[in-house]
Amino acid sequence: MSFQDRTDAGRRLAEALAGYGPRRPIVLALPRGGVPVAEEVARRLGAPLDVVLVRKIGVPSQPELAMGAVVDGPTPVVVQNREIMRRAGVSEAAFAHVREGEMAELLRRRRLYVGDRPRPVLDGRTVIVVDDGVATGATTSAALRAVRKQHPARLILAVPVAPADTLEELRQEADEIVCLENHRFFTAVGTYYADFDQVSDDEVVRILARSHDKEPPAGPQAAPD
Repeated sequence: MSFQDRTDAGRRLAEALAGYGPRRPIVLALPRGGVPVAEEVARRLGAPLDVVLVRKIGVPSQPELAMGAVVDGPTPVVVQNREIMRRAGVSEAAFAHVREGEMAELLRRRRLYVGDRPRPVLDGRTVIVVDDGVATGATTSAALRAVRKQHPARLILAVPVAPADTLEELRQEADEIVCLENHRFFTAVGTYYADFDQVSDDEVVRILARSHDKEPPAGPQAAPD
């Protein structure tokens, strides 16, 4: 096992990212598993923590196989993997049906996790997107594309563990990738953790509440990166 739990992974990832503190970054977590990891990063960097809400769009007969992803936002970002759709025999109508279900879940999570809190302004800022690991990269890629549309000055993906080949594919989506461990022969993210229990909605809400309670009052902004 590489990491004891997500908190351990987050602390180790935070050390690798310590040099970004002076840039006043914004840390965005992919719920749910990425939130405890990102909390440690945000705490170490003294950065605000928020979420980027993304859902995998799975093949109807194999829900774990991603044929796309959808990201919440003022204009939701939808990514399709047409090769997977072709191989699985999934029509555009079937894709749309699954997509609508995932968009409903995104709306539920936004209401629960964020409520009426305004979205962070990413334009001109250094943004660090954090998850507890990457497998196929479908949801990660979609999240990075959605964040990129908000014009950050620099976009960084930070994860504890990922497959080497997936990281290479993601390099075209991020300006930089910080990954503590990459493996040529990759199994599943959870196999690299001693404790990989599912993160609950309640835990996500508590972490985000703690983070926003600690944010300093609004004041003069530093010059963009």
